[in-house]
Amino acid sequence: MYSFEFEKPSTIADAVAALATEEAQALGGGQTLIPTLKQRLAAPSKLVSMSGIPEMHGVCVEDDGSVSIGGATSHATVAREAAGSYSALAALAGQIGDPAVRNRGTIGGSVANNDPAACYPAGVLGSGATVVTNTRQIAADDFFQGMFATSLDEGEIITSIRFPVPQAASYQKFLQPASRFALVGVYLARFAGGVRVAVTGASEDGVFRWSEAEQALNKEFRSDALTGLRVNPANMIADLHGSKEYRAHLVSVMTKRAIEACI
Repeated sequence: MYSFEFEKPSTIADAVAALATEEAQALGGGQTLIPTLKQRLAAPSKLVSMSGIPEMHGVCVEDDGSVSIGGATSHATVAREAAGSYSALAALAGQIGDPAVRNRGTIGGSVANNDPAACYPAGVLGSGATVVTNTRQIAADDFFQGMFATSLDEGEIITSIRFPVPQAASYQKFLQPASRFALVGVYLARFAGGVRVAVTGASEDGVFRWSEAEQALNKEFRSDALTGLRVNPANMIADLHGSKEYRAHLVSVMTKRAIEACI
């Protein structure tokens, strides 16, 4: 691992100032960044920790009923504190990694990294959440830009994420047991205005919405509404854990399980 400076600011303004330094990088829970540094795949001159900023921690219910989660909030905290206000999201958080990962990893770090097999991107996109940064608010549909890519600007910090609470929701994860990432994960949320279906772990392009399934479910919310529907396997991930066709098949299977869980 390369040597670097370390700062732990106590305010968002101080964090933004620290990140203005050339080659500085934000540090959430370090569950992705630290292994990257150990493998010498990155060499930032400075790490700026978000863990010491009080306003970036915790789960709260806003006046409009939405659930706001601070960017530095750990997965374990979301699993515990969001259980009463947004149970499906809390259940998602409780399935991430192992206890060590859940107690160190943060929602902001996970969403900013946008790993193609991470769970939170599906929850954010499936919920139609809003990513709040130090400078603006970004709709989930505009935030994810492809594998490991987002619309965040250099030095921009995810301060919180606001989730509208659906009438019903479910996250169904086909677990890759060694890494505990999603081989395929489907987050389905049913709102008064329609259904959203977000898929993670399957595509080379990262998290995506399965629009054909959404259209079918908006007409009839039942699992057999997906009969004959299948995602195109062309852009699916193929590796030693599963072929493109296998992952495409799993998308349908996990979506049907999510529907049944909502019903």
